[in-house]
Amino acid sequence: MKEKMTEIAEKLKHFWATIMEYWLPIWSKIQPGLVSFEQKRKRFWKKYQVNKILVLLALLTVLITSIYLFVLAKSQNVGMLKAGLQQRTIVYDQSDEEAGTLGQKGTFVTIDEISPYVIDALVSTEDRRFYTHRGYDLKGIARAVVGKLTTGSITGGGSTITQQLAKNAYLNLDQTLIRKAKELFLSIEIEKTYNKDEILEMYLNNVYMANGVKGIEDASHRYFGKTAKDLTVDEAAILVGMLKGPEIYNPIDHYDNAINRRNTVLSVMVDNGKLTQEEADQYTSAGIYLADNYNETTNGYRYPYYFDAVLNEVEAKTKISAEDLQKKGYKVYTYLNQNYQQGMDTSFANDYLFPPNAEDGETVQGASIALNPTTGGVEAVVGGRGEKGYRDLNRATQASLSPGSTMKPLAIYTPALEAGYNADSILKDDPIDFYDVTNYDGQYYGDVSMHYALEQSLNVSAVWLMNKIGIDTSFNKVQKFGINLDEQDHYYGMGLGGLTKGTTPMRMASAYSVFANDGQQTPARFIRKIEDASGKIVYENETPKAKSVTSKKVADDMTSMMMGVFSTGSGASAKPYGFQMAGKTGTTENISSDGNAKDQWIIGYTPDVVLATWIGFDQSSETHYLTGSSGQNLSALFKDQAERILVNSPQTSFDVSDVNDDGSSGFGNTLESWKDKIKDSVSDKVKDSVEENLPSIKEKIKDGLHYWKDQMSDAFNGLINR
Repeated sequence: MKEKMTEIAEKLKHFWATIMEYWLPIWSKIQPGLVSFEQKRKRFWKKYQVNKILVLLALLTVLITSIYLFVLAKSQNVGMLKAGLQQRTIVYDQSDEEAGTLGQKGTFVTIDEISPYVIDALVSTEDRRFYTHRGYDLKGIARAVVGKLTTGSITGGGSTITQQLAKNAYLNLDQTLIRKAKELFLSIEIEKTYNKDEILEMYLNNVYMANGVKGIEDASHRYFGKTAKDLTVDEAAILVGMLKGPEIYNPIDHYDNAINRRNTVLSVMVDNGKLTQEEADQYTSAGIYLADNYNETTNGYRYPYYFDAVLNEVEAKTKISAEDLQKKGYKVYTYLNQNYQQGMDTSFANDYLFPPNAEDGETVQGASIALNPTTGGVEAVVGGRGEKGYRDLNRATQASLSPGSTMKPLAIYTPALEAGYNADSILKDDPIDFYDVTNYDGQYYGDVSMHYALEQSLNVSAVWLMNKIGIDTSFNKVQKFGINLDEQDHYYGMGLGGLTKGTTPMRMASAYSVFANDGQQTPARFIRKIEDASGKIVYENETPKAKSVTSKKVADDMTSMMMGVFSTGSGASAKPYGFQMAGKTGTTENISSDGNAKDQWIIGYTPDVVLATWIGFDQSSETHYLTGSSGQNLSALFKDQAERILVNSPQTSFDVSDVNDDGSSGFGNTLESWKDKIKDSVSDKVKDSVEENLPSIKEKIKDGLHYWKDQMSDAFNGLINR
């Protein structure tokens, strides 16, 4: 062994000698340059006081950072922390009735309702100097900084219970020095505002404890079937031990891990003087008895698609994060109509109202939204069918869908009325050479009135009219309705709903609200206002400014024509029983399956509500398609929804009548001119005949009067003689 070590030493000596043999000549060449550079650096450093500048910059950086963190801590409104943690975030409907809650919160209990063993275990394990420090532990911070400098990451430690509360309440879980600094300043502010018991109380009520529970009280019921006040030493050690990693240390899923972690906590309690070694040994030698009497309250997230949309709008329109909204006891006032929403949910739960699934089992999807045309408030929404996850795709507000012929009123008929056309204007429904288009049934109808073309959703006459008013006019008008277009949409197909990026049922419902609201459009939205836990209004949007899209006359004329869609046109089978609606149907072609559809729409409205409904596949293909038209496939669903919603609406009547109430057939000159000619011909012949035969007619009338006079006289005399 000794000889081997000697051999290794000789090799190392030889290796070092070889390196020095090559390095010394190199060093002798570069040494003068390095010495000269160092001398120049010293002169420069001394001349310009660089050391002092660097120190000043460092101090300035520390000062600016401290000011930023101080302002950040002050801006968090720490005084509202306890109220926010105690209260649930409640969603209110349009009548200020409670509709549900956001976020998960456990049952809040006071410090007196928590076993002292939990406090002893927590302080011993997480923060031994909790009762003596002011929110931060310098030794722990030093460990965190050293860990960052030596390993490149914060490996753990350094956070007091107060800092953990600050992190859980205000910050993310990133292990960075910046987050640690924010945590430090927030914890100092928390310690200024609350006493130690209040801090423990907030912390223990706000921790996640796995298996769907949050807070020490609900965890006690979930794992031991008792209140937090009745927990024993070993049970308290189990729950506190879970704080390191609830998913891997909970006794339901990982019993052995939980036992080992419990024993560690008991050992620390001995070190901290909270238990004797004998007591700890007694507990570690025994197992634990699990019991579950946790009574999960009714799910507060009652209307998932609506509440998801509320969270999305909060993030888009306010500075409040969705996470903060759910855990800080806000009050969110919305436009939700619970009767409408429940009716819509019921309709979507009835599978028989939908077309059958595809051959491979893929579900026909659907989406629907109900909007108040006057306020712009969304009153109900469903964004899909089947199992729904938290904040899944909402097809009513987020999907990009082709609107089909529901685009015609926006792109073609409204600007046509503005250009001087009227419901009875004659359109040409004959083959055209400037765009390849056919009607749904492949037929042409010759001269037709404009309202007939709209009611029957004729494509050829619509494109003919679009050509007359101009593509630019149509393009600009659609954008004014609030539908986003791409430059590639500048073509005739846009008027038939062929959009590059598509649109959403929510945007289409908002566009159609113009017709029900005298030509005005109020922005579509879910939230009226938000209050924090103290009742202070932090966001309000109850009275946004409406914009004028068209005139009241044009809106009324459009309504009159679109009432015909439900009375005699393509949407007749979707007309809700006992109610009058106006609107439009729409179908888009599945390019992968000739003759079949990709999207089907029906949009209908009354003066009180706009209802936009879509069905189709998320991904259309040669096997994922719809057959027939929207009036055939979608009518049952739309009709069912509309009847459930309208019966709960104010049932305001239209102030215009159906364009067909005058008996018009809609077939332009083909029938209207015949009626006029027949009328004129009959009128002339009757007039001439009367003038020619008037003398003889008078004589015959006179003779007739004498005859009946004599007959009545004879009859009267006969009665008297009897």
